[in-house]
This record gives sequence, structure tokens and C-alpha cells, in this order.
Amino acid sequence: MKNKIIAAILSVFCMSLISCEKTSSISDNKSKAEISSIREKSSEQPLTSAPAAASAVTSAVSEPATESQPSTKPVKLSGSKTVPVYEELTINEFLTEANIVVLNGSDPLDTSETGEKSVTIKYSAGGKEQEQTLTYVVEDTEAPIILNSGWNPYHRVGEDFDLNDYVGFADNYDSAPVLTYDGYIDPGTIGDYPLTAHVSDSSGNISDWDLTISVVSSVPSPPDDRERMDFSDFAYIYGALGRPGIDVSTWQGNIDWSAVRDAGCEFAIIRMGYSYDSIVMDDCFYANIEGARAAGIDLSVYFYTTANSEDEIREQAKWIADNLNGAELDLPVGFDWEEFGSFQKYGMNIKQINDLYAVFNDEMAKYGYDTMLYSSKNFLNNIWNDHSKSISPVWLAHYVEDTDYEGDYFIWQQSSCGRIPGIYGDVDMNIIY
Repeated sequence: MKNKIIAAILSVFCMSLISCEKTSSISDNKSKAEISSIREKSSEQPLTSAPAAASAVTSAVSEPATESQPSTKPVKLSGSKTVPVYEELTINEFLTEANIVVLNGSDPLDTSETGEKSVTIKYSAGGKEQEQTLTYVVEDTEAPIILNSGWNPYHRVGEDFDLNDYVGFADNYDSAPVLTYDGYIDPGTIGDYPLTAHVSDSSGNISDWDLTISVVSSVPSPPDDRERMDFSDFAYIYGALGRPGIDVSTWQGNIDWSAVRDAGCEFAIIRMGYSYDSIVMDDCFYANIEGARAAGIDLSVYFYTTANSEDEIREQAKWIADNLNGAELDLPVGFDWEEFGSFQKYGMNIKQINDLYAVFNDEMAKYGYDTMLYSSKNFLNNIWNDHSKSISPVWLAHYVEDTDYEGDYFIWQQSSCGRIPGIYGDVDMNIIY
């Protein structure tokens, strides 16, 4: 009986083995058929999906997103942590990393004032327009510029002392930098007082320099040992560069314009007026413009201004246009702002004075007149920015035999010590290229 039971169990076990072998064979044959079928189909058309592992590899090497082919990468956007105040940047220039298509990359970045700011980046991803906000800090790292380190350091004994009366400075951003000094000065006692001056701006940038203030009983007049040059010699030396001419104001008094013309003067730039607290017509303006025109000399005008607001500039531009009354000029109207020896007293930063010139240029254009920017080499390099020097021609003042100013200019005021028949005393001499 026991043997019969064992035989039965062995019989069942053997039947199971046979069944498994048949099932395995059938399954193998079926799998081979399915694989063969898939291969045949894949040769007819591409697969429309891939396993997850393959997708991850593709993402790692895929190109940046385009609107027609959204990226499978995680979006990566980052920008500069800090940017300089007033720096002209687009969003694209601000970004340091972007693996997607930025839609507003050409928009300007706000750098109009210091502090933390944010910008919204618009981009295309996954076939949709999306947004992400980045933050950045606008900072001022430039120290104030010293424009006048103490050109005339003489203080009359007994008068109140303010160092601002003897130095000049400007800041790129702060319109009210603070002047302090180390040292001692007794304005009631004659003597020399060494000081160390400090100018600090609102961002903590500081400029320092040493100077000596002399308290004196009377302020000396500097000796005038400048060499004078006849206009004929000036024209001979510099005539190869262009046409010789002069600029004049009431300081030249009554002018014999026929004699000026006969001396070889081809153009004249005439001061029309000036403004400190109010606009004043130059005493000799009408006589000069009528005399120069009658003599057949090409002419234009310039205006001396100390304006520190756009409203003042617009008022002055209108005054110039009204008094020209449509008269044609042979050269642009000169803009003459040169109170840099005490610039801080006008409550402007460097950008603001450049903005004023842009307003003057725009206003005069409305009245049909071109403009030119008058300035010395020093202030063209340190005050006037590239935009101001590009929106209109530059009238350069540089009293040297051969100017090394590297910027563009079309008139060179080479000397303030010229002598020409028809004018008593000194006159400015110019070459127009």
C-alpha cells in the first residue's frame, strides 16, 4: 500500500514537469513572435514613446527649449546678484544662466536707484508662456570725483569759512555728497592751515585729498603770464586742420567786424545770454550778430547756463528760440555749463547734468535748431557721458599746442589769448574741422 502511494506521487510529479516544459516552450515561442512583430512594426514607423530611463538620458543631453520643441529639463534661470546703478542692461545681459527661451530678454533692467529690486522673466516652456521672478541688488561703488582740489585757496581774514567755497566735487549717483575735513583753521588769524578733505556719498564711498588754505589780508590776483598769439599766426599754424574763427561776448566790447573778416576770420560764435538766477541777454549780442552777418562771417550763438532743473532748461531753450525768431544759423547752438569749481552747490549728480543737456538738445530740435556741447577736455572725460557726446557735436576747449583729447569733436577752442584786428584785448580762437 505504501509503495502504491509513492508511485502515485511520482506519477503526478512527472506529469507536472512535462506540463511546465510545454508551457515554457509555448511562452518562448510566443515571446519570440511578439518581438519579431514589434521589430517589423518599428521598421515601418518610429516609436512614439520611450521607457522612463531613456527619457532621463534624453533630457540630460537635449538642446535648450524652443517654442516648437519644449525642453524636458528643469527650468534654470539665474542673474547677476549685483549690478551698478544707472548701468544700461537688458534682461538678457543680466541673466547668467537660462536654459529656456526668454521672451522679454530685450527689455531694459531697472537700475534707476540703489537697493534690492526684482524682475519678472517671461519664458516659454512646455509649450506655454510662464514667468519667474529674480531678485538683484543695484549698488553704487564709485567714489565722488574731485573737480576742484583747491585752485584758489586764499581766504580773506575775518570772514566766515566754508570749505565748499574752495573745492568742487561730484558723485555719479548722490546729488548731495557730504564734505568734511580734518585739521584746524582759524579764519580770524593770518596763516597757512593744512587740511585733509573727505567727500562721502550716500553709499559710503569716500574720496580724500590734502590741501592748504591760506588766510590772508587780501586775496592775491594770479599773474597773467599767458603768451598771446596773433590771429594770422594762429590761422597759419592751424589752418591746415580747418577753418579759423573766434567766439565772443560782451567782454570783447565793440567789435569792428569788417576788420575781423579781413584778418581771415571765417566764423564767429556769439554769446547770446547767460543765466544765474534769471536769464540775461548779452549786452553786445544784437550788435555782434548784426555786424558779423553784415561782414559775411558764418555765425552761431551759445548760451551760458547754470540750470539745475529740466524746467529751467526748457525755459532757456524757449528764450533762445524766441529771440532768434527763426534766424538761420551756420553752426549749432552752443550749450555752455561750466560751474564745476563748485558743482556740489547745484544739487545734482553726474547723470542729472547729462540729462539736462539731453533735454536742451531735444527742446532746441523742436524749434528747428541743432546743438553742440561746449566743454574742456577735463570735464568731457569726467562729467559728460558717452550719450551726451554722441547726440550732438562737441566743441572742445583745450589750451595746448596739440590736443590729445581722444573723443570726437568738430570745433577746437585752442586759445583764449588771441589777438585780432577789430577787437581790443584777448579773444578765443577756434578751428572748425
